[in-house]
Amino acid sequence: MRRKIPSTAALVSFEAAARHESFTKAAAELSLTQSAICRQIASLEAFLNVELFRRSRRGVKLTEAGLSYSRRVATQLDAVERDTLSVMGNQGTNVIELAVVPTFGTQWLLPRLKEFQRKHADVTINLTNRTRPFLFADTEFDAAIYFGDADWPGTESHRLMSENPMPVCSPTLLAGRTHLTAKQLAEMPLLQQTTRPYAWRQWFSSMDMSIARDMTGPRYELFSMLAQAATHDMGIALIPPFLIQRELLENRLIIANDHSLSSTKAYYLMIPERKLESASLKAFRDWLVDQAGSYSLP
Repeated sequence: MRRKIPSTAALVSFEAAARHESFTKAAAELSLTQSAICRQIASLEAFLNVELFRRSRRGVKLTEAGLSYSRRVATQLDAVERDTLSVMGNQGTNVIELAVVPTFGTQWLLPRLKEFQRKHADVTINLTNRTRPFLFADTEFDAAIYFGDADWPGTESHRLMSENPMPVCSPTLLAGRTHLTAKQLAEMPLLQQTTRPYAWRQWFSSMDMSIARDMTGPRYELFSMLAQAATHDMGIALIPPFLIQRELLENRLIIANDHSLSSTKAYYLMIPERKLESASLKAFRDWLVDQAGSYSLP
C-alpha cells in the first residue's frame, strides 16, 4: 500500500520556509528560485488540504496548523539526517547500538572501551543512556546494560557485577578520623538516591539498626550526582566503589565505613534472542564478562 507521505522536496522546502518565515530566504538557503519554493509549498498545501501560510503584501506568516506541522516535520527531518550521517559514517564497520545505565556507562565502561576497540577495530559501539527495560523490537538497540533482576522477556542475560555500595564522604567530613561507626553515620547528613530509595534503610538494617531518619536527606537521581554532592561535603553517600575509582584514588572521596550492602540485583548485559548469533555482539559479550569478572567485588 502506498504511504500517505508528501514528497521530500516539498517537506524540505516547507521546513526552510517555516523556519525563516520567508520564501525568499528559504530559496536562498536551498539554492532554488522563489517560484520553486512557492510551487513546493502550494503542492504540499494541496496534498494536505490545509493552509500552512497566510500570504500578504508584507510576506508570509505561518498559520496555527502550519506552525504545529513545521515543528513535527523539522523533528523528523533531523532524525532522517542523523540516520543518514550514521550510515555514511559507519561504512565498512560493524556497529553495536548499546543502551546503558548512565553512571555505569561513563564511570566504568567508557574507560575500558579503548581496549575492546584495540582488539576489535572493525566494531563500533555507540552508547545511549537508558535506565529501564524496553522492547528491543521498538528500538534500534542491539543490547543493553542495566541494573535489575534479569527479568527481561525475549533476551539472554549475562551477569556482570553486584553494586555492593559502601558509605563514602569527603575527607573533610571525617574530621581527622579514619572511619565512622554506623552510629556516627546515622548522625550525619544522608544523601539519598532516587532510584534506590531504601538503600540507607537496608544498610542500617543489615547492621541490626533502626534509624528514624534513614530516608531523610536530599535526593539525586544518579550515582555521579551523589558522588559530586559527597565530594562537596554535603553528606554521606552509598555508592559502589567501582563507580568512583578515580575519586577514591585522588582522595576526593573516602570510604567512611567498610560495611557494604549486599544486593540480590546486579548489572546485566541483555541481548535480544534475535541478536544472539551476531559475531560482533559475541566478541563484546565475552570481553565485557571477562572485564566484569576481574573487577567484581567479592
